Formats: sequence, C-alpha cells, structure tokens
Amino acid sequence: MPNRPTYSHKTHGGTAYRLIVLTAMAVVVGAIVSVAVLGFVEAVRHLNDILFISHRTRVALFDTPFLLAAITVLVPTLGGALVGWLLKRFSSEQRPLGPADIIATVQLRSKPPKTRDGVVSTLAALLSLGFGASVGQYGPTAYIGSIVGSVVAKFSFRIPNLQAIAVACGVAAAISTAFNAPLAGLVFAHEVILRHYSLQAFAPVTVAAATGYIFANLIFKHEPLFIVEFSGVQYTHEFFIFALTGIACAFLACAYMHSLLRCSKFAIALPINQIWRPALAGLAVGVVALQLPDVLGVGSEALRFATIEGSFGSVELFVLILAKLALTVVCVGFGFAGGVFSPSLLIGILTGALFWQMLEVFGIPNSGVEVYAICAMMSLTSPVIGAPLTTILIVFELTRNYDLTIATMVGVVFANLLSYRMFGRSLFDVQLAAKGINLAHGRERALLENKLLVDLPHSDLLTIEDDQTCEQVKLHLINSERAEAVVVNDDNQYQAMVRLQDVVLTSASLTQVMRGNWLSFNEKTSLWGAMQALHGFIGEGVPIVSTTNQELIGVVTEADIIAAYLATVHDLRAEENESV
Repeated sequence: MPNRPTYSHKTHGGTAYRLIVLTAMAVVVGAIVSVAVLGFVEAVRHLNDILFISHRTRVALFDTPFLLAAITVLVPTLGGALVGWLLKRFSSEQRPLGPADIIATVQLRSKPPKTRDGVVSTLAALLSLGFGASVGQYGPTAYIGSIVGSVVAKFSFRIPNLQAIAVACGVAAAISTAFNAPLAGLVFAHEVILRHYSLQAFAPVTVAAATGYIFANLIFKHEPLFIVEFSGVQYTHEFFIFALTGIACAFLACAYMHSLLRCSKFAIALPINQIWRPALAGLAVGVVALQLPDVLGVGSEALRFATIEGSFGSVELFVLILAKLALTVVCVGFGFAGGVFSPSLLIGILTGALFWQMLEVFGIPNSGVEVYAICAMMSLTSPVIGAPLTTILIVFELTRNYDLTIATMVGVVFANLLSYRMFGRSLFDVQLAAKGINLAHGRERALLENKLLVDLPHSDLLTIEDDQTCEQVKLHLINSERAEAVVVNDDNQYQAMVRLQDVVLTSASLTQVMRGNWLSFNEKTSLWGAMQALHGFIGEGVPIVSTTNQELIGVVTEADIIAAYLATVHDLRAEENESV
C-alpha cells in the first residue's frame, strides 16, 4: 500500500492569495489540458488517415480489394503487438491507466501513478486508437487531464487538498474540450472524481472547464461530436417509451460491463505473453472489419449517421451493435489502451436507432429517429461511467434543445436506477472494489478501509520477555503504572498478553497465566477493520503482529484508533466544506 500524504489545513496567506493561486492554477491547467487533448484527438485522426482506418481514406483502396483486406487485418494486429510491447517494456504498472486510477488517487488521497506510466499509457492509447482498436478516446483524454493536474499539484503552494483540486481541474478541462461542453466538464469532475461540492474546488474547476471550452470552441474551432436538429416531442405517450428505452439500455449496459470484467479475467488467465494479447484482439477487429468497417476505431462516422433516417437497416444495426460490443470487450479485456466511454456512445446511439425502427415497424407514432438515438446513447453511457447529470448536460450543451434533453433525462433516470441495483454505480467503482477500494459505502469508509494501522502512531506499552517470573512481571507493571503488558521472546516475537490481575498472588508460571486469545492486529489491518474488531474489547492496547514471522510491530490503544478515525472524518468534512 503506497504511503499517503497527510491532509493539512495549514495554509499560506489569506483568502486573496488562495483565490489568485487557485484561479491561476485552473487557467494554466485548463489551457495545457485543452491543447494536449486537441493534439491527442488530431494525432488519432492523422494516424487513422495514414493507416487507412478512416472511411475517407479507405475509399481510395476500393479498386484494390486484396490490399484493402490485408491492411484492414494487419494494421490492428500490428498495433496490438506494439501496444503490448510498449506497456510491458516501459510501464511499471504494465497496464493502461484510466478513470478508475484517477478516482482512487483523489478519493484515497494517495500518490498518483508515476508520470512516466501515465505518459506511456497515453501513448499506448494513441496507438490503440490510431491503429483502429475498438476502444474509446475520452478515458485517455481524461487521464491526460489528471497527469497535468498531478504535475501542477507538486508545487503545493501550501493550499489544502490541492492535488484533488488540480486533478479535478484537469479532468474538467478534458471533458469540456472533448465535448465542447463546459457545464458537463464541471459536473463530471464533481460527480465522478471529487464526489463533493466544496466552494474551494468548485471555483477553480469551473475556471478550468471554461478555459478548456474557450480553447476548443473559440480558438481552435473544434468541431462538435454531432449536430442534431429536432423540432420537439410530438406525442405524450413517447415519454413512456423513453423510460422503456432507458430500461432496455440498463440491461445492455450491465451486460457490457459484466463482459468487460469477465474478459479481463479470462485474458489474464490465458497462457499467452502480455505482448501478444492485444495483437489477438487486433486480429479479431481486423477480421470483423472486413465486413463491418464501422467497428474500426472510435466510430465517429457511424455515430453521426445513426441520427439520420435510413442510414442503416435493422439487421445491419443489430449486427453492428453486437459486433461493436463484443470487439470493445475483447480489445479492452486483452490489453488495448483506451476508454469505454466512446464505444458506449456508439452502442447506445445504434441501439436507439434500432429501437426507433421497431416503433416504425409496429406503426407507433413517434417524433423521429433523433430523439430515440440520443436518448438511448446517453441512457447506456450513463450507467457505465456513473455520471447521470453529466450525460444529460452533454446533450443539452451539444444540441441546445430542451425537448431532447428532457427525453434523455427520462431515459437516463430509469437506466441508472436499474443498473445501480443490478451492477453498481459504475464500471469504475466495481473495478476499484475488486482491488479492495469499495466506494459503495461512501468516501469516509473507503478511506478508513485503506488507511493501515501500521501507518498510525503507536502507543508505548510495556513489553516483557517470556522467561520472567510472575513476581518480576508484577513489579514491572506496578513500577510502570501499567495494568497489562505484551509478552515477547528473545527474537521479539509476540507470545501473548498478561494483565496485572493475572500475576498478583499466584505461584503459577508466566506461561500458565498469559492470555493467548487476546485480540491482535497485523500489518494488513485497516483502520476500519480495527474499529469493527474493537467491539466489546476491554483492555489498554492491542498488539500489531507480523503475519510472516510473528514479530511484534507495535501496540495501538483504543484512544489511538478513535483519534485516527476522528482526524480522518474531520479532514473529510473540512475538505467538503472548505471555502476559497
């Protein structure tokens, strides 16, 4: 378990100083992240063009079908091998980093992964997307934001909780830039990363999100994800259909997330070198792309065409949905670097288009394909990333259409209600829970579960050796004004506990009166686990004993544990209510 920085409320300067520093930091982070994200997106697009992944460049090879087929299969396969080699050779984590790592860093106040590992992961994501893997680009762009925020936070400025604020600023700027949606960036940083709304964080995160939007929309003229014109919902009964769309998308989202987790476990269990796992996934992508080229890469063209009536047939939509879902699961599970956000958007919007076509078949009056495509897109994506407010705001900021936003809101609400019960808050939270970081019961418990007793200050309790007599032990206890002592051998190995009442007026040996069933902790015991174990305990202290050689590490008292708990809770409440 990494060493965790201690939260401190000691600040430098007054309110004006902190306001200036936080604002300047937010502008700098927002500007750097925005330029980096736009550069990342353009680099992916350039690679797609030169490697014949994009539709417009593939058209040039239609007259040479054999060459087109060879490129289609070989490019993702070679890209997978390159990604596998890059991660294995240059990353100490030997895996891609993503939103789950950002959340863990902020929620546990832990040291972030090494900057080098983050850069390698981002480069691996660039290659994965550039070579046509079925992964997303928004997870890597969010991680770019966290890298920039973590680097800036190293300057400290003696401002409390600066690391979390700086990381949130970076993520907000990344989402704002990627979607041209500053409100969505602001809410995503609070909804998914910070999980609280303190004024100290809210102000700089807002500035960073706005900065990202200014760079993307006003300076570099970054094109929006899609453009939809919608005249409005025409029938009242459609709101019931929107709710059904959300429910259907919840089941599909849960299947998607369960498949991602299971495929990752399956890939790790395979007796295949880590380098070749992504190559196998790339081969699968290439083979399927021979018939369904829309599965290659992010799938931006398919996403935009899905809102146009008649672009896809029902069978084509159904096959493309299954293919995109399966290939994303394989690519992510077998080690390609990339996110799950973009594939969720594509799978969702195609599902909505298919849902609309079913309404047409049954002759149910409706308001057109656009509203169902957008509603399903966000209803499926929201449970995956655990950000219902963010997805609703993305629709509003992209379309500026209240009817589309309200329809999406209905679907998103029902999708999240159902998926939360069937799966959990998000894919990221379940991934963290598998690593022992359970955020389902709140930030407070997660922090307590990941704070180890061995990292706390230990009390100085009397220690005696096991070859002493009861009379000697009694004198030691009386002279030390102690009621109990820890018994160890010559090698400082824990034997038992002994109390003053056990050695008073007795002729028995020390071995006979020692209390071997005394409560003890080990180097893996968390503060939360210790609090649960202390229920009904009576005594001055509890020994911490090594599980490897039974060596006595130290002793903690109930007062030590309660003090650590109160300090943790106080720090959390202070963070959540901190003003600028």
